[in-house]
Amino acid sequence: MKSRSLVISLGIFTLLVPPAGLAAQENSQSPRYTVVDLGPLGGTYSQAFSMNGKGVVSGIATVADGDAHAILWENGLERDLGTLGGPDSGAFGGPNAIGQVAGQAETSTADPNGEDFCGFAASGFPSSGTCLGVLWQSGSMTPLTTLGGYNSAANAINNSGVIAGTAETATPDPACPGPQVLHFESVVWDKGKIQELPTYGGDPDGIALAINDHGQVAGTSGDCSTLNVINGYYLSPVHALLWQKGTVTNLGSLGGAFGNQAKGINNGGQVVGASDLAGDAVFHGFIWSQSTGMQDLGTLPGDTYSVALAINDAGQATGVSIDASFTILRAFVVVDGVPTDLNTLIPANSPLQLLTACVINSRGEIAGLAMEKSTGEFHGYLVKPVAADSPAGR
Repeated sequence: MKSRSLVISLGIFTLLVPPAGLAAQENSQSPRYTVVDLGPLGGTYSQAFSMNGKGVVSGIATVADGDAHAILWENGLERDLGTLGGPDSGAFGGPNAIGQVAGQAETSTADPNGEDFCGFAASGFPSSGTCLGVLWQSGSMTPLTTLGGYNSAANAINNSGVIAGTAETATPDPACPGPQVLHFESVVWDKGKIQELPTYGGDPDGIALAINDHGQVAGTSGDCSTLNVINGYYLSPVHALLWQKGTVTNLGSLGGAFGNQAKGINNGGQVVGASDLAGDAVFHGFIWSQSTGMQDLGTLPGDTYSVALAINDAGQATGVSIDASFTILRAFVVVDGVPTDLNTLIPANSPLQLLTACVINSRGEIAGLAMEKSTGEFHGYLVKPVAADSPAGR
């Protein structure tokens, strides 16, 4: 394995992962999923972030010169979505039912404040310029507006084309440590028009991370911080939030006062994310609904931390479980209310170790980040359920 470190994004959630041994994989039963390696675009790194109901995956991949580009994977083909003139871009939402993809891209215009709003530079990629939320459609890229500042980022899109994300205002935030300077707020873009969403409890900044087809939006608000290597943005999250019909709801916590963030939402209004336990030293993934409130999903056996990253309309949730030293990550899928290591449900001879499960669609297909065991490279992956009566499923 290569001796290196890399900032790995977990659906706008990042961990600095140092070299580590691979977790042992136990797979005494027939595999439940087949695995597809979603490779890069001439570089060495790729990651899947989003997917539609037909298994078309969007994400990010390095090209030959080391830049990071937004990418679509479909039926074994890779499509580079390009940038706004700067070196880097990434796709984090879609494609939706009409083929739209949302994400963010750097421009060729320098940021007057020297910010790294989308975190490309901090993630080790060649970086320059401001960063804007973008919408890809019919082969063209449209930049999204801000709230008066220089930067924005799109994190999710629903089937009606409404986009959720975050955008800077023109107001400096004196509490922000460098390089971030300006306030940023949760927003949605609908037909190109931007709408600011309220934060909660006096929190100065916010980020919208997910949206469903009913227009319900999930995300977080909190305090401006240095780039948080746990979540991948310049925010120390305080409240996990749900926005609907002009109101904001605090989803509560698992006992902690901080670290609460909503990462995914389905069309039934179920929300997943992460929350600190009492004492704010440990965080666990959660699933929330109006009827049950926030429920702790726990971790895989032997682990300390977890994050739930996605949930489909059937209520199947996925995420990542992490050991006490933050060196071993294991993708999980929730089975009968309990997280199950996804690595135990794929062929035992798979060349990939599945690290995160960032998205699950209506067919139960899962995509995220994996490590190639022979090289230590990080690649996106797609796993597909195996039919019970197929040769592999027997």
